[in-house]
Amino acid sequence: MFLFGIEHEVAFLNKQGKFADFSHTKFADFNQIIEKLPIYPNDYPQLRVGDAGIKQKRWYIEGFERFADSEEVIDCHSKGIEIRTTIHPSIHGAITELSESFQLLREVAANFGFSPVLVSFNPYNSVFVPQPPLNDYEIKNLEVQPDEQTANIHMVTYGPDLNISLVDLSVVDLIDIGKKLTYYSPYIVPFSYSSPFYNGALWDGLSVRTFIRTGKRSAALVFVEKQEQLISSKPSLTKIARIPAEVGRIEFKACDSCDDFSIYAALLALLKGLVLDKTLLGRATIPDATLHQMSAKKGFDNEEIFDNATKVLQAAEIALKDDPDVNFLTPLKKQLANRKTKSHELIEKYHRVGSIEKVIRQTYQI
Repeated sequence: MFLFGIEHEVAFLNKQGKFADFSHTKFADFNQIIEKLPIYPNDYPQLRVGDAGIKQKRWYIEGFERFADSEEVIDCHSKGIEIRTTIHPSIHGAITELSESFQLLREVAANFGFSPVLVSFNPYNSVFVPQPPLNDYEIKNLEVQPDEQTANIHMVTYGPDLNISLVDLSVVDLIDIGKKLTYYSPYIVPFSYSSPFYNGALWDGLSVRTFIRTGKRSAALVFVEKQEQLISSKPSLTKIARIPAEVGRIEFKACDSCDDFSIYAALLALLKGLVLDKTLLGRATIPDATLHQMSAKKGFDNEEIFDNATKVLQAAEIALKDDPDVNFLTPLKKQLANRKTKSHELIEKYHRVGSIEKVIRQTYQI
């Protein structure tokens, strides 16, 4: 049996119509939204709360936690709000919950002057520098957590974690799937591209997020139960599960954000097909940064990317066979046929209206 979940990061414009990021948005600005959202006691223990207590609900503030000279969290530089779904036995269930949670977030946020916008890379600030500077405790803490050293990337990027697991898979098989998804990631991610803006202008490509992020952050992450099951790699391919519900989970982390959640359904179906597929033999422990950057620049206009994306999609479709989830793949087929991504639409609108804010304000027309 398969299980599915989604974690989706939401960026906002504030009441002045400006992009609400860490440069001028405080934790309290977003926290007033979180406080008005409901808590569902039955969500636990399958959702992780975490040590800082920020992750109490299906919605929480995504950011960079600041510490005193101890484990005490004293602030959180904020980039937006993340929605996470509970664990579902169907793709449809995960997408339905995500849609309902998003609509509720949109309604509550509007009361405080915030409106959600589709962004996968901060369109104005390309660099995050913690202010005040990190103290000795924080520096030492980052040194023992290598992935946290890329917070400068994490704080300017927005994207989903597409979570999938298959009951009773061995650790060897789980890690093999993680390597498979890492290898084929450059051909999967173009279906999600939505970050054509950089430093207040158009970027020369389709996904600045992919171009900058890949090689430094994981494409896929496999959660294992025991220390001895970890594989040493940078970025990490494996991670110790923090709660029992995470054991055996595979997170695909390389995609841009989508404002059309049917694309998430399609991508989860694609991942499901790739888990079932036995014909694609490529494996990689770390993402191929060069291939990802080529993909980020040209997408499906690059013949190697287009050909391999076609192979990946066909392999998933064949593996799914008569599974009704195969129907979720339709939007991806259309993208391949047209060789177009969400970024193409955003670029076209930018040429028409000449303003990033006007373009992103038109997203999430759900």
